[in-house]
Amino acid sequence: MSNVFDTDSPTNLTEYSVSELSGSIKRTVETAFDQVRVRGEISGYRGPHSSGHAYFSLKDDRARIDAVIWKGTFSRLKFRPEEGMEVIATGKVTTFPGSSKYQIVIETLEPAGAGALMALIEERKRKLGAEGLFDAARKRRLPFMPRIIGVVTSPTGAVIRDILHRISDRFPVHVIVWPVKVQGDGSGEEVANAIRGFNGFQPGGEVPRPDVLIVARGGGSLEDLWSFNDEIVVRAAAESEIPLISAVGHETDWTLIDYAADVRAPTPTGAAEMAVPVKAELDAQVSALSARLQGCTNRQMDHRRQSVRALMRALPSLDQLLALPRRRFDEAAAGLGRGLELNTINKRRSFERTASHLRPDVLSNRIVERRQMLAERMTRAERTVERLIDRSKSRVLRADAVFASLPMRLKTQTARMREHLTNLSRHADTAVRHQLTRSRGELSAQDRVLQSLSYKNVLKRGYAVIRDDENRPVSQAAALSPGVGISLEFADGRVGAVTTEGGAPPRKRSPKPEEPTMPPKQGSLF
Repeated sequence: MSNVFDTDSPTNLTEYSVSELSGSIKRTVETAFDQVRVRGEISGYRGPHSSGHAYFSLKDDRARIDAVIWKGTFSRLKFRPEEGMEVIATGKVTTFPGSSKYQIVIETLEPAGAGALMALIEERKRKLGAEGLFDAARKRRLPFMPRIIGVVTSPTGAVIRDILHRISDRFPVHVIVWPVKVQGDGSGEEVANAIRGFNGFQPGGEVPRPDVLIVARGGGSLEDLWSFNDEIVVRAAAESEIPLISAVGHETDWTLIDYAADVRAPTPTGAAEMAVPVKAELDAQVSALSARLQGCTNRQMDHRRQSVRALMRALPSLDQLLALPRRRFDEAAAGLGRGLELNTINKRRSFERTASHLRPDVLSNRIVERRQMLAERMTRAERTVERLIDRSKSRVLRADAVFASLPMRLKTQTARMREHLTNLSRHADTAVRHQLTRSRGELSAQDRVLQSLSYKNVLKRGYAVIRDDENRPVSQAAALSPGVGISLEFADGRVGAVTTEGGAPPRKRSPKPEEPTMPPKQGSLF
């Protein structure tokens, strides 16, 4: 606060800065309204902000005040604020100096009486019913004899003991309990998570999937059962693929999960009775049905036995049934020999008729007929050829007449064509000569290569080829014996000789095969 006085001011009032005035107002309001309880209707609620805080207003028919719920307080609220909901808020009033506004910082929030809770339930019921969550078509039938039952309830209350005791008395089955809070902050989320958790089990998995679910809680006030009116619980019950039994409160207590469940039980004990049948009654019923089935089977067998005996008396004997087939068989066997003879005679006659048509004169007549037909066709062909020749001659004569009447331009064009053909012929002769020259050069080159590879060039260097008396080359001394005639081929001719010693003994000469007559070689084209 400033203590400086302006001497020029017409009054003696103290001068404040805007920040000082705003801070003074803030302290005054917070001191005067440190703890207040305000009743009003929620307005402008859009859910928590991204920061986690919730901003809205409280109003009545004549005034309006801004409200805020900080993140830490909002997570601890038993009831979640909703648009249009009448509530009683407890907190303190403060100001926001930045915009000269005041607001209430809410610390606790509760509906404004049971009437408000019922109105909220009815409003939520209309909303969820409009979405079809309570339709009878969505509800499934309970299995007659479940093998596994899942129970969502508190593990410490009397409800779970009543359910287990009733199931063991009626029909003992495997029960899986999912422990949850059934009252207080966060109980609705735990119940919804338990329902979805049971539906998430896979058949045949490590934890078996239940065949039916029971959501149970004992009786209590409307506030005690409020968790089962939460929208998240109702939606989880409606989405459950496993048939669900709602057993919340006493017979007179109704919650929104009762409308979304497949079956509502008046009490948790009643839910256990709905889930399983009575084993003793089933045993008695099975025994009675077994006795009735056995009696029906015996009476049916007696009736069928009497019917078979009556039918057997009406049937003829075996000899009577086989008498007619035996007679037919005997008659057929007696006529078989005669039938074979007649069949042979008929086949012979047919053969003779066919053979009578195969005479030489018939063949000669057919040959003469074919020759006459051929001569006639030849004659017709000759006449056709003559007519074609006459037509061709006429066409040639007409063409000659046409050519004779052509102008001189056609003759000039013919002369040009002849000259062009002469030039082409000259070029062709030149190309042929060039090709012959190239071919001679290539042939000479190949001949030189052949001469370089010939053994006669080796003989010119002083070597000789030894041949035996059959003119075969000899490459080893062991192939010759003493006294054998050989020939030595040099570069300029051959010389005869006789072996004296060394080599192998003389071999017996095999007769020289006749050499095949070779066709005469074609002379060179060049």
